[in-house]
Amino acid sequence: MAKENMTSGLNITREQMIQLLNEDLAGEYQAIIAYTVYSQVLKGAEYTDIARELEAHAVEELAHAIKIAKQIDYLGGMPGVTPKPVITSTDPVTMLRADLENERITVGRYRERIRQAEAMGEFALSETLRAIIVQEQEHEIDLASALGIDVPAAKEPASKNGRNQGKQNHASRNAPLL
Repeated sequence: MAKENMTSGLNITREQMIQLLNEDLAGEYQAIIAYTVYSQVLKGAEYTDIARELEAHAVEELAHAIKIAKQIDYLGGMPGVTPKPVITSTDPVTMLRADLENERITVGRYRERIRQAEAMGEFALSETLRAIIVQEQEHEIDLASALGIDVPAAKEPASKNGRNQGKQNHASRNAPLL
């Protein structure tokens, strides 16, 4: 029974995969914007190194977006153009926690997407996502280190098909991760 529950969300159609990848693409757009803005508005000597790192993260997130868009096109879909909302703040810790939470959500979503891609026999998509998840986890490490905390566990999608993830309100994204 437990195995059945785990695998039932893996059997999705090509159209569902396109929709889920477009949600993931919106998250990549969100990350590009957040990292770009945060890297420029973090103030203080203690944030110099992490600001530089966030600039590098923005470039990596753009590469992720291009890879996801390419996979959406391959599957016969049209890549979306709208980012998920970006949390803004003047507090550096709030910004870094928001980034960490978004990375946590992203890692969980990509883990699910990898399983779905493999169930569909889309192994190239699975490998593309595996390469992306390596960098996303590195981002988590960088952000947790900047915050002086351990990397929290990935946030698995709330629903079997991964659709409800990332649609939380802004307050829950800023909740303590400890």
